[in-house]
Amino acid sequence: MKLLILRLSSIGDIVLTSPVLRCLKEQVAGAEVHFATKEAFADLVRYDPHLDRVHELGSDLGDLIKRLKAERFDRVIDLHKNLRTARIKRALRVPSSSFHKLNASKWLLVNLKVDKMPRRHIVDRYMDTVAHLGVRNDGLGLSLTVPPDREVPIGSLPTSHQCGFVALAIGGAHATKRAPLHKLVDLARRIEGPLVLIGGPEDRPIGAAIGHAIGGRVFDTTGMYDLLGSASLIARAKAVVTHDSGAMHMACAFQRPVLSMWGNTVPAFGMGPYQPRSPSNCHVFEVDGLNCRPCSKIGFEQCPNGHFRCMELQDVERIADVIGTISDRTAL
Repeated sequence: MKLLILRLSSIGDIVLTSPVLRCLKEQVAGAEVHFATKEAFADLVRYDPHLDRVHELGSDLGDLIKRLKAERFDRVIDLHKNLRTARIKRALRVPSSSFHKLNASKWLLVNLKVDKMPRRHIVDRYMDTVAHLGVRNDGLGLSLTVPPDREVPIGSLPTSHQCGFVALAIGGAHATKRAPLHKLVDLARRIEGPLVLIGGPEDRPIGAAIGHAIGGRVFDTTGMYDLLGSASLIARAKAVVTHDSGAMHMACAFQRPVLSMWGNTVPAFGMGPYQPRSPSNCHVFEVDGLNCRPCSKIGFEQCPNGHFRCMELQDVERIADVIGTISDRTAL
């Protein structure tokens, strides 16, 4: 059976599909599994041992559709379900199954604060799309393959960081998912020992400001490495501090202790840290009692209420205390 998986973006959402790929390949006899995604994210699945081929979407959806039609798939598994994937499915004209996005339940939670969300992780909802093929969640969690030649060499880190560090992933798709600079500086000051900052080019000003405030025990890698290079640093960390971001899911894929700070979004959407084999590795930090959360299922560029209490009231002292406990017992 020749299967096409659709998930066009983004980092975390793609990493969260990894159990589906693994279970399809291992549980469906003779399965040939292909994956279509945007070229910017293709490295996240390019080296997955459970995939036979990756199809990259550039600027021309029509070109991708032409290439996919030539493959003559037996079935499409749509884990994105948007207008572009609908167009792909219409063009391929083969049986398909689609991920249930639960948009109505999310709307109720965001706008009326009525929680009708099922207490099921998005991974299990992804798995629902392949249940008709006899595929079941194997409970092994997320995975992400970084080949050795794409890793950041340990020798390129400062000597002080080569024997272990805490990773602080400062990025996030929207401002209301990210802690403000002064909170990140306060947190960094409280974390003992070597600290590596993880982020993209857009995070360089924040990374530079944290490094300037804290000094030499901070190694700022924002904008230095590609997705897989940054992932390799996350894989080596004693603990990983993140927002609700792709870095959180990367940390889970490597079974690292992860401490996630949540702002305008909530784990009830079903996309919290996922480590079914080691749930004690997952630490979620939220500000309880705010009747404005969640204010969006995605995020804003500024707090719609102007106070940003969901991040301003984060207890960074408690986060640092948990990191200290984890770092003492975490083996690299």
